[in-house]
Amino acid sequence: MSIESVKAHFKQWNREVDVMEFETSSATVDQAAETIGVLPARIAKTLSFRGSEEIAILIVAAGDAKVDNKKFRQRFGFKPRMLSSDEVLEQTGHAIGGVCPFGLKNDLEVYLDVSMQRFETLFPACGSTNSAIQLTKDELFQYSSAIEWVNVCKGWEEDQGLSIVSQQLEV
Repeated sequence: MSIESVKAHFKQWNREVDVMEFETSSATVDQAAETIGVLPARIAKTLSFRGSEEIAILIVAAGDAKVDNKKFRQRFGFKPRMLSSDEVLEQTGHAIGGVCPFGLKNDLEVYLDVSMQRFETLFPACGSTNSAIQLTKDELFQYSSAIEWVNVCKGWEEDQGLSIVSQQLEV
């Protein structure tokens, strides 16, 4: 099971007990936000793209961000093409709705989008359609073995002021 590979991944930091499993679905950004009780932007969604070779690359971005084709092409040198659901499962070992950069089936390149840097903590999935874990930005970078922070998304900048105010209200 996919969630088991994620828990095994987190065991090296004694964080496997922090993986939350829910009675309700957290498969989409909106479902996860509602289930956890946070802004959708604080959900760290993992997007799977065809890499320059046969191996996928993963982009983890804030829940309110969308991939900007031009920025992606400038950064990676090829057009962003998302994987099919079968390809996602084959490459990551996780089904859509639970895809995360942890406990991966293959050794994939992981990049974190700057859209998440406005939050102290985020909530990525944990390999199933009803799981998540709360991580700081630094923990997300470390535990995902991310290569670097990239700027390949759009649509979140306009809401930056609102998100900061909302985050302050949550504290």
